[in-house]
Amino acid sequence: MRTSVALAALGAQIASAVVSLEVSGADFINPTTKDRFQVVGVAYQPGGSAGYDPEHGFDPLSNPAKCMRDAAIMQILGINAIRVYNLDPNLNHDGCASIFNAAGMYMMIDVNSPLVGESIDSTAPWTTYTKAYLNRTFAIVEAFRHYPNTLLFFAGNEVINDEATAEFNPQYVRAVTRDIKQYVAKNSDRPIPVGYSAADVRSVLFDSWNYFACSEADEDDDMSRADVFALNSYSWCGDSSYTTSSYDKLVSGFEGTSVPIFFSEFGCNTPAPRVFTEVGAMYGKEMTPVFSGGVVYEYTYEANKYGLVNISSDGTVTLLDDYYALQNQYNKIDFKTLQSAAADGASVKPPTCSSKLISSKDFSSNFTLPKQPVGVDALISKGVSPTPTGKIISISDYSVNYTVRNENGTVLTNLAVKPLASNAANTPGSNTASSSSSTTSSSSGSSGSSGSSGSSTSAAFGRVEMLWVPAVALGAVFPTLFALFL
Repeated sequence: MRTSVALAALGAQIASAVVSLEVSGADFINPTTKDRFQVVGVAYQPGGSAGYDPEHGFDPLSNPAKCMRDAAIMQILGINAIRVYNLDPNLNHDGCASIFNAAGMYMMIDVNSPLVGESIDSTAPWTTYTKAYLNRTFAIVEAFRHYPNTLLFFAGNEVINDEATAEFNPQYVRAVTRDIKQYVAKNSDRPIPVGYSAADVRSVLFDSWNYFACSEADEDDDMSRADVFALNSYSWCGDSSYTTSSYDKLVSGFEGTSVPIFFSEFGCNTPAPRVFTEVGAMYGKEMTPVFSGGVVYEYTYEANKYGLVNISSDGTVTLLDDYYALQNQYNKIDFKTLQSAAADGASVKPPTCSSKLISSKDFSSNFTLPKQPVGVDALISKGVSPTPTGKIISISDYSVNYTVRNENGTVLTNLAVKPLASNAANTPGSNTASSSSSTTSSSSGSSGSSGSSGSSTSAAFGRVEMLWVPAVALGAVFPTLFALFL
């Protein structure tokens, strides 16, 4: 049996598919071409919270063979970014990071997890904003800062989701943003954006944006200021419209933004199956002047009934109706033109932080942030210890060694990641695969892309209220353990 990821000897020449993106005002930009970048992303947390298990030594980016399988499937779809919620900084992620890099995909990394000590309790944030918490947070940064395809870090996810959570949490989100940005500035060889992923709760949404995106001084390098702002929005359900979904209200509300805005989750699953007609609006002329794309929720089908693919316990994957519906919508978009648009958001300057920016009486207008816990300054100046490391490595075999079937049970053959040229991000059509006519081939997580011979066809053809982990955190608000982990 061949291994699915053959890693070349150290010192071999390493090819790099993507260039590290930068933030320029309201845009993500490619620093080489100066083109604006639009996110075409997917949330990637196979197994839900159970896909992160430090005790047993695995997380979503620790198994290169599974990452190879999923990167090939995403590459056919046209994905150029993944969002990963829960990660262990002590594991080796070189194989997976290198695979997604070669496939032309960026990584958005949440720094928190649902486990005790790895998040801040949103009901009493001052009790969990500690040196130990920040040490673990900085370790996540260390584990991923070396990869050129690390696009950003999320300092928080839906920490503020109603008026009750808007009194103290904004200060702590800005404090964690400050701490991460200080650590990156001191220890990273490049700037890496840090941002916030908000709940689309209109009573607190725009105040959250104003609070995090404003500058505490008349300078653009304010360390506590978010570099990006994203929202988890499920207001477009079924075959809706730009106005019925209230997307028009989002565009008008965020107009004039001084930071990139994008959907960090989208994809209402009622009614089902999903049709993803919001894609046309999201990447259309009405929204792209303000929004920089979106991340569909989510890659794997879990008990909450989202998901583009179903993964069996042996690693076999079945592509679901939602996968093809999303692919159909992506294929209608001229991404070549979209991704080559000139960036023009740098001229927008951030407003100065002031209570005048806050519209709700319940939302904090206090911009005095909590002081760093004792000893954190040393962590920032000297770095965390032990220090996680990461590097892009050479991969000699991009074949997929798991069985992958389409919705009719047809096995896809010759499935592999197609390494892209340097400075290239993935787009629909970058990769295609063929499928055999067999529907009875055995499924094996250790087998190659198996299937009997036969005729071939081309393979490229209101969320319901989610359950959340209690005592949630900056970034730890992740769907609860619906574990069908690999």
